[in-house]
Amino acid sequence: MTFSAPAPLVLASTSRYRRELLSRLTPHFRQVAPHADETPHAGETAGGLAARLAASKARAVAARCPESIVIGSDQAAECDGVVIGKPGSIADGCAQLAAASGRVVVFHTALCVVDTRGGGLLEHAAVDITRVFFRGLDADEIERYMKREQPLDCAGSFKAEGLGIALFERIESQDPTALIGLPLIALCRLLRAAGVALI
Repeated sequence: MTFSAPAPLVLASTSRYRRELLSRLTPHFRQVAPHADETPHAGETAGGLAARLAASKARAVAARCPESIVIGSDQAAECDGVVIGKPGSIADGCAQLAAASGRVVVFHTALCVVDTRGGGLLEHAAVDITRVFFRGLDADEIERYMKREQPLDCAGSFKAEGLGIALFERIESQDPTALIGLPLIALCRLLRAAGVALI
C-alpha cells in the first residue's frame, strides 16, 4: 500500500527528554499521553518490561490517532538481573547509586512504531542495549550529585546528558541517544520501514 501524503507523527509520551530527542529528527510531531499501566509483571525481565511498555504505549495512543504513525518508547534498567526503576526521592537515588558503584548497569531502551494508516495496524519494534560501567563512588559524592542534579525521574538515578556522565568509567552502546530515552538510530530504521523519509 502506498500513501500520497506524509503521515502525522505522534510521540506516545509526555517525556521532555523524548520530545527533545525526536525534535532532532523533525519538528513535525505531536505528543499524546499514553495513560499506560507501567507496573512490572511478576518475574518480568528489564528487557521484557521495556518492550511490553513501549508497545502498550504506542497501541494505546494509536487507538486514538487514526491515519498516523505512533512512536512508543520505554526504558528499564537492571543490575545483576534486578530491575531498577526511577528513584522518586533523593534517599532512594542515593541508594541506587551506591548499589551501582563499581558495577555494570544494563539499560534496555525499547521502541514500538505503530502505523495506523489505511485502517490497518502495522508494528515495527526494536530494543537497544546500553551497558554503563560505574566507577567507584563514595557516599559524599553520591549525595552531592543527587542534590545538585536531582534525577528523580530517571531510571538509574542519573542524567547521562548532564553531570551524571561524571559517574562512569565508560559506556558501551550502539547509539548514544538510547541512554537518554529514545534510540534515534533504531527509530530512524523503524520509520524508514514504515515509509517515512526523514531526509
